[in-house]
Amino acid sequence: MLVLDNQDRQLLRLVQADAALSVSDLAERVALSKSACWRRLQKLEEAGVIRQRVTLLDPASVGLGLTVFITLRTNQHNADWAQRFNRIVQDVEGILEVYRLGGQLDYLLKAVVADMPGYDRLYQRLIEADLFDVSASFVMEEIKATTALPLG
Repeated sequence: MLVLDNQDRQLLRLVQADAALSVSDLAERVALSKSACWRRLQKLEEAGVIRQRVTLLDPASVGLGLTVFITLRTNQHNADWAQRFNRIVQDVEGILEVYRLGGQLDYLLKAVVADMPGYDRLYQRLIEADLFDVSASFVMEEIKATTALPLG
């Protein structure tokens, strides 16, 4: 694990908020030269601290107005089933996040779709994985959503 100093944390806070900031802008804000700032960013990328730089879209603005959290249980707990399930969720457009859980539920998925018929299409693809129980909760209001990790 890479040890982060205050300037690394400051850089990471800035790029989490706006990955489009130039190296020049970043360097000025953290009191580094451009080359020192660039080297730090490279070090953070090479170490895997910065996984990727993306643009976040507003789902409703691109016709994806329904966010769904889907919980799954399976009675298949073997490697073949897990590989098949992984392939299916990787291939289903609209599934944004998939987590394998401990406890009563086996998986939690986050998906975005246009509407209920869009959810039904997604559901039909999911059940190809031979699931025991599928439950969906539909988001009525987004109260907080962030991708920024708390860096202290």
